[in-house]
Amino acid sequence: MTAKTRPVMDSVSEPTLYVAFELGATDWTLAMASALGQAPWVRTLRAGDFAKLTRWLLESRRHCGLPPTARVVSCYEAGRDGFGIHRALEAQGIRDRIVDSASIEVNRRARRAKTDRLDAVKLVLMLIRVWSGEARVWREVHVPPVAARRRGM
Repeated sequence: MTAKTRPVMDSVSEPTLYVAFELGATDWTLAMASALGQAPWVRTLRAGDFAKLTRWLLESRRHCGLPPTARVVSCYEAGRDGFGIHRALEAQGIRDRIVDSASIEVNRRARRAKTDRLDAVKLVLMLIRVWSGEARVWREVHVPPVAARRRGM
């Protein structure tokens, strides 16, 4: 896995829905927000239910006061799910980032609660910071082209 630190970004003034996924084997927890000062809206859906995901994205745009055509950017931690989810999100027009989980900042002095909800909320707040131009929030995983997978790379 190769990690990089600077994503390619568009204008930060364009209305944007930020979505972070906490991917479980049976359920996905989504945290969605449109700005840092906004409390993220958290929902859970069955893993792989892209039809329900599409409905949640439309509903969350409405919930956040965004137009139905607002850009969606997302992220999730690299893991056992590979790149299939990334490719499915990109096919729907969602700008997706895969995060190197070892690069996510944690407070090492404090005890830390660990739930999918808390992890998703933290990830969406970090996504907003990254998209706003803050450097060194995390490292991203390079997604190889589909052709590389076919060649056995």
